[in-house]
Amino acid sequence: MARMNETPGAGRDLRKDILFGLSLLLAGYLAWLVRDVLVLLYVSGLLAVVLAPVVKAVSTLRVGKWQPFKGYAILLLLVLLAAGVTAFGFLALPPVIQDLQQFGREMPTRSPAFLDKLRHIPFADRINPNDLNVRLQSFASEAAGYLLLSLRSWAGKLATFITGFVLTIYFILEGDLAYHWFLSFFEPVNRARLDATLQRAKMRMGRWLLGQGSLMLILGAGSTLVYLALDVRYAYALGVLTGMLNVIPVLGAAVSVVLALLVAAIDSWGRVVGVAVFYVVYLQLENSYLIPRIMKTRVGLPGLSVLAALLLGSTLAGVMGALVSVPTAVLVSVLVDEYLVHKNA
Repeated sequence: MARMNETPGAGRDLRKDILFGLSLLLAGYLAWLVRDVLVLLYVSGLLAVVLAPVVKAVSTLRVGKWQPFKGYAILLLLVLLAAGVTAFGFLALPPVIQDLQQFGREMPTRSPAFLDKLRHIPFADRINPNDLNVRLQSFASEAAGYLLLSLRSWAGKLATFITGFVLTIYFILEGDLAYHWFLSFFEPVNRARLDATLQRAKMRMGRWLLGQGSLMLILGAGSTLVYLALDVRYAYALGVLTGMLNVIPVLGAAVSVVLALLVAAIDSWGRVVGVAVFYVVYLQLENSYLIPRIMKTRVGLPGLSVLAALLLGSTLAGVMGALVSVPTAVLVSVLVDEYLVHKNA
């Protein structure tokens, strides 16, 4: 009789486990389908975590007894961002546009000289100039078509950026409400533990992001000054890009170094040597002085974990995934430490 009474309950438990497993699989599949949206939400929330203290600090600034930015701190950040983008457009884009226009004007006169130099290269005398011209024209037309298609892609990226920025503002304004709504799904005892764990993760991620932002600003300003001193083309654009790419560990620095060296090589090898020396000196300065002082309370993850997180993030979600890979690794490490390492605490 006891076995007969236990059998229906066991069957119900098994069905519940199967339904729960299928629900998890379905939820994982749906999350994979909308992964781009989830990544955008996650990045926006992460930026809101960092910017919220800045907005709060700006709103409390006083001039005597007057608080000029109370209630307008976000508007002030928007104005500063618009001013930065406008300044970048005026300083960085004109040299690039001017060089492209000059290249287009000089292309007809430079083609014969280029073909004449090509004939002196071994085995290059077998190349038919007419065939080469046809191929170059075909390449130019294909490049123009690709440019038109890429404009649509860039328009989509711009729309994504604007959407992410708007989401960040909403997270700053209503993030606490959404956070407490999320915690309300857990029982009071578990809710308190999860809240304390997430607060620790928030503190570590915020410190890392603020420290990384400081390193980005230092590298961006320093590289811009060096590019201007060496008279490297597109100094402002390269400097801003170098600083921005520094947010992606390892990969960002490698891309910015290669790009700066290629642009410097257009004019002279002396500029290439100057850029290379600057990066070698800066890397030594960053590793021995800046990181130990600016990132004193940084992520606390081994270098291998950072590289693994970077590879996984870039593979799953491209640049956006690489951007949030290290903060995500911090969040995962805090949760693992709390619920697996100290699960009985």
